Amino acid sequence: MRDTPEDAARCRVFDTAGQLAEHATALILAAAREAIAARGAFHLVLAGGETPLATYARLAGAGADWRYWQLYFSDERCLPAGDPGRNDARIRRQWLERVAIPAGNIHAIPAELGPERAAARYAGTLAGVSAFDLVLLGLGEDGHTASLFPGRPVGPGTVLPVRDAPKPPSERVTLSASRLRRTRATIFLITGAGKRAAVAAWRGGADVPAGHVAGPDAVVTVLLDAAAAPPDCVRDSARQP
Repeated sequence: MRDTPEDAARCRVFDTAGQLAEHATALILAAAREAIAARGAFHLVLAGGETPLATYARLAGAGADWRYWQLYFSDERCLPAGDPGRNDARIRRQWLERVAIPAGNIHAIPAELGPERAAARYAGTLAGVSAFDLVLLGLGEDGHTASLFPGRPVGPGTVLPVRDAPKPPSERVTLSASRLRRTRATIFLITGAGKRAAVAAWRGGADVPAGHVAGPDAVVTVLLDAAAAPPDCVRDSARQP
């Protein structure tokens, strides 16, 4: 079964990508406070790509108590450790190197091991996490999310090796749709005119990976800037979580 933004989520449209990032930051910090108060830790999955970087930069100045944040990654490119093209390297530069978060709280995907070995290793890392508190995801121009691409076979498991990604690098590691669904909340961050057709297709019921990652009980929010929003998206001027 797949979901569209209309039946699984609330869409919020902002005039600029900067406003979207501000709102996303507020939502993440609110989720962290709630999780830490209720369960003593905040388990957050980080999206890769360009769009979330503005949010991560804002989190660097948030002054949160990072001791209670446990960070995971939705996917990673099979590049050498520290390669500037890796998702974890970009996120470290924008955010994690600028805050006092314990190194042991950052659970990077060891993608330098190659798709199969890295997927197996990361599945072990996640074995003790029954559910995430929040998953951040993006949406590609082709409707992909994490490294789950349209038309590609999906194997069993919680973490999947990817050898034939249609965009470079072809070798990647990704959390599976079933593992991404095990969360209390999901936020999609989508910006840019190049994403508009993909959003419209998703809203229209197209079978895209983004439609398979919403947990049955999760609160799903889709944040769009004006450039990415199809004409039929209703603007939501709410600025607070």
